Amino acid sequence: MSPIGVFDSGVGGLSVLAALRAELPRERFVYFADTAFAPYGERGDAYVIERSRKVTGQLVAEHGIKALVVACNTATTAAIHMLRAEHPVLPIVGLEPALKPAVAASRTGHISVMATRGTLASAKYAALRDSFAGPASVRAVPCDGLVKAIEGFDTEAIAALCARYMAEAGPFGNASGEVDTVVLGCTHYPLVKNELQRHAPPGLRFIDTGAAVAQQTRRVLASLDRLADSGDGGLLLQGSGELAVLEAAAAHWLPQPRQNGTTATAANVA
Repeated sequence: MSPIGVFDSGVGGLSVLAALRAELPRERFVYFADTAFAPYGERGDAYVIERSRKVTGQLVAEHGIKALVVACNTATTAAIHMLRAEHPVLPIVGLEPALKPAVAASRTGHISVMATRGTLASAKYAALRDSFAGPASVRAVPCDGLVKAIEGFDTEAIAALCARYMAEAGPFGNASGEVDTVVLGCTHYPLVKNELQRHAPPGLRFIDTGAAVAQQTRRVLASLDRLADSGDGGLLLQGSGELAVLEAAAAHWLPQPRQNGTTATAANVA
């Protein structure tokens, strides 16, 4: 059975991959981290479209993937329409900030969306906000530099940036006018959720899209009769940057492959 392709500008998509592997343990995956060309979120649309097209073409040509998960909010907003037009028979699942469930969960009606500047400036995000926000107050918090810090395992910078952006996302609480729900609108951010929670009161909701994307991928594959019905799964890591960094990130943030007995191998792609 052909694998499912998953790509992100770097290691952030590992948070989505973890959810995919939990939901679809029999599937094989190829994960591509485009770290040599990251971060996407601080680039223009033309740049992101070019890289998304190249990575998708690589996954299709080399691995014959049966589905693609664009595990990057910025790439989804900038390029998914073009990817679907160029690969009409390939099911492609994207992601977007989880505004709809956040609005449904919030009791105060005050929500903060932490995301890259590229995502927050996109027309797709504006349409999403206008569709689902309703009477809720939605505060956009562009988190410049946080993706780069996560990619570099820079714990000092991660701590400082999380403190800074959580301060901008507040004030938090359950009283009128206070934020009670935070949307993690970049796949990198769930990887540092513990650090973000250090600056949050008990009960503050953090919502990301990993589980929802995994469930949608299952539904799409089932509708096309492409679900793997046997096997123990598997994972191939590829990327445009240093493979040692990608493997270290997978070992740190993606424990499941080791737990279920599968292994991750790596190959560098320019």
